[in-house]
Amino acid sequence: MKKLSILLGLLFMFSCGPVVISSRPNYRPPNWFYPNRLEVVRYVYFPEFSVYYDLSAQTYLYLDGGVWVRRRELPPRYRNIDLTRHRYERVKNYQEENIRKYHEEHNANRGRSNKNTPKGSN
Repeated sequence: MKKLSILLGLLFMFSCGPVVISSRPNYRPPNWFYPNRLEVVRYVYFPEFSVYYDLSAQTYLYLDGGVWVRRRELPPRYRNIDLTRHRYERVKNYQEENIRKYHEEHNANRGRSNKNTPKGSN
């Protein structure tokens, strides 16, 4: 009986369309976040602006004067941006609070040219 309940629950979840699993299940993601499948995601990243959004805490994370800050709203320089029109990436398998650590490991070298790197020095 227990297996049948689990199977019916999974069928229900997948038949309802996209499902987001968050640490705050009563929270609905922002309108720009529309997942295509079942995922465990805490952050999304907007590479064009180097801005993260924490789905659990409903806050934006960005560099301000060289320090990562967490705010409910974007800073004035980004407030007129419609995030529904910009590309974002789901940050999978990262649930920690320290976004600086994640950013340094995954995104710190984005957009940098390797033109000056000698060939064959990998």
